Amino acid sequence: MSQSVTDISNNIDALLKKAYTIRVNNLKTSIELGEEALAISRKLNNKELIGRSLNELSLFYMIKGEYVLSTKMAEEAIKHFIELNDEKGIADAKYNLAGIYYKTDNFHLGLVFLIDSLTTYLKYNDYHNQARTYKSLGTVYEYFGDQKNAIKSYESSIKAARVVGDSALESNAYSPLSGIYLKHNKITKANDIIQKAITIKKQAGDTRGLAFALYGRAKIYSYTGEYQKAEQDFKDALKIHLDAGEKLGTAMAYRKMGELYIKIQEFKKAKTILKKALRISDDYNIAITRFKSNYLLYQIAKLEKNDSDALKYLEKYFKQKETVINAQTLQVIENYELITKMKELEKEAELQKERAEIIEKKNRAEHAFKIRQEFLSTMSHEIRTPLNAVITISSLLNDRSDTEDQQLLNSLRFAANNLLQIINDILDFTKLDSGKAKLEIRTCNFSMLLDNLKNIYDSLAKEKGLKLSLKFDPNLSQYYELDETKMSQILGNLISNAIKYTEQGKVNIEVDKIGGNNHFDQIIFKITDTGVGILQIHHDEIFDSFFQPESITTRKQGGSGLGLAIVKKLVELHGSKIHLKSTVGIGSTFYFELTVKKGTLPDKTSTKTLDKLKNKKVLLAEDNMINAMVATKLLANWGIITEHAKNGKEAVEKSRSQHFDFILMDLHMPEMNGFDATLQIRQKDNLNNKTPIFALTADITADQQEDYIAYFNGFLRKPIEIDQMYDVMIKS
Repeated sequence: MSQSVTDISNNIDALLKKAYTIRVNNLKTSIELGEEALAISRKLNNKELIGRSLNELSLFYMIKGEYVLSTKMAEEAIKHFIELNDEKGIADAKYNLAGIYYKTDNFHLGLVFLIDSLTTYLKYNDYHNQARTYKSLGTVYEYFGDQKNAIKSYESSIKAARVVGDSALESNAYSPLSGIYLKHNKITKANDIIQKAITIKKQAGDTRGLAFALYGRAKIYSYTGEYQKAEQDFKDALKIHLDAGEKLGTAMAYRKMGELYIKIQEFKKAKTILKKALRISDDYNIAITRFKSNYLLYQIAKLEKNDSDALKYLEKYFKQKETVINAQTLQVIENYELITKMKELEKEAELQKERAEIIEKKNRAEHAFKIRQEFLSTMSHEIRTPLNAVITISSLLNDRSDTEDQQLLNSLRFAANNLLQIINDILDFTKLDSGKAKLEIRTCNFSMLLDNLKNIYDSLAKEKGLKLSLKFDPNLSQYYELDETKMSQILGNLISNAIKYTEQGKVNIEVDKIGGNNHFDQIIFKITDTGVGILQIHHDEIFDSFFQPESITTRKQGGSGLGLAIVKKLVELHGSKIHLKSTVGIGSTFYFELTVKKGTLPDKTSTKTLDKLKNKKVLLAEDNMINAMVATKLLANWGIITEHAKNGKEAVEKSRSQHFDFILMDLHMPEMNGFDATLQIRQKDNLNNKTPIFALTADITADQQEDYIAYFNGFLRKPIEIDQMYDVMIKS
């Protein structure tokens, strides 16, 4: 039985090889043999043979112009080859589909499918199919008007055909290559190559190929004015196409003959033959021939002064061309150079090398990103955590201190925030650079913000013998809705930079109202110094990350070079732009404009004295005992009862034994981290699986953990922003 199956398989293989070989001069028999092979393959239920038979038949029907049937067979073949994981089979089917697409009105899909097929043929050193695909790619590039890449593709086709020693295959690229040379007025070169093609086609008995070669020579005769020779070659080519039942070649020959008759002013013949071209083009959706034939009919009507027909054909031309060159195709035309820029790999070794390099580069990038994220996570947690205690304690003491102590505590808190801002420069730049930063708008005491900024940098200015002044427009409101932290970063970086690069004189902070209405004010911020100034050539690049011009930077100034880069990105985050005016030796002015909403004095007393959180129970998971003490004290001020867990494991255990109104979860803890602890608390059998859980963390990368983010109700930062925490808990 196995021998019988083998014999049948060999018989099918022989049928398909014969069908493919004789397609060039007996397409009808090729189709008959292909159908016979398919029938036997289906009876045998051999998916590989069914797929191969379908691919060959798809090719034959595509040549004939039966595009619907060809498409159906290619798509079925792909399904079989996907099941078999046969890349070559899939590539052959895609090649057939590409031929259908670019011969009708889907050039973009033709291009994509050809490149997909070529990639596979290159991988398997299939030079025969490389030659076919390169030739087809050249045709598509010609449709796009890219003759440079068309020539390159035709030459690659010739080179691949020579590797397998197939002169007939090699000559397939000669006819279109001859046409390009003709367009460049290289008549001798065009003629030499087309004559070579005709000779090879005759010797090989490639009747179909001979038709295209004769068509190519006819174009040269027409170009040189040898119209009788041109007409005869077109007729000979047309006869071959008609006998073979090939629709594309027939339509092309009719159209070119029509163009020839227009040249010799035989308009009646031209109209008759162009209408034949149109009928075939309409029946088989041969888009290019269709709209080009309508254009030629428009030219005839125009020459005959038939305005009505001229307008009719011109409108058809525009409509049909617009349909073909649709939005999707235009997109490919604009962008397909990115595809063609990929190196046309000649050998499998080159392809494998490129793949290996891409994979290695991708792995390096992913590894570098992972290391960076781990560094940012650790750095933000380890440095910001102790600052949390300083800032929160100073806030708690502020409520019970007299006026003089409050001023000192405000300075302490602002200094701690300034230290935090310096640390955030590196952390925030990474976040800004990735486009993940967002504005957190809240009511801000604007005048106090500016006073604090002035006070914090005043001592730094005095150390250098500089005068730091603040000019605050009295027409400005005291309160605005803005991101106080990011505004402090912008102005703080500009002020510290101005002081850094000024050795004598002054630094002025000017904030003026330049417009607005009942709800919004337009404000301009200016930081002016009498420092070294910046050369005009550096005005743009000064805002690049880590850029420090040698002309103005010394060891004395130092710095990371991130300050102005952060300023630029933060100002842009507000929807504005940072500007610079500077004269070397005189000084610089950095300025920007913002439109901000007016705010009102927050009524903290009314909200905090309502005891809305009194007797609420909170589970606090925090491994740092100082921070745990600070948070517990803060929560107690609001009447909240706190249960403390020293790590994630203990938090999970406590969550199983009693219900809580809120859970505040640190993320970096021993035994079990906050992510895993939260995941376990969310399980169905936990008493607190629906309890609001807020991450309370110093890790700025925490909210980028996509696998866990959905389990949290929100992310609260350390140092704790007291008002934000209170508001979040009230609203939960």
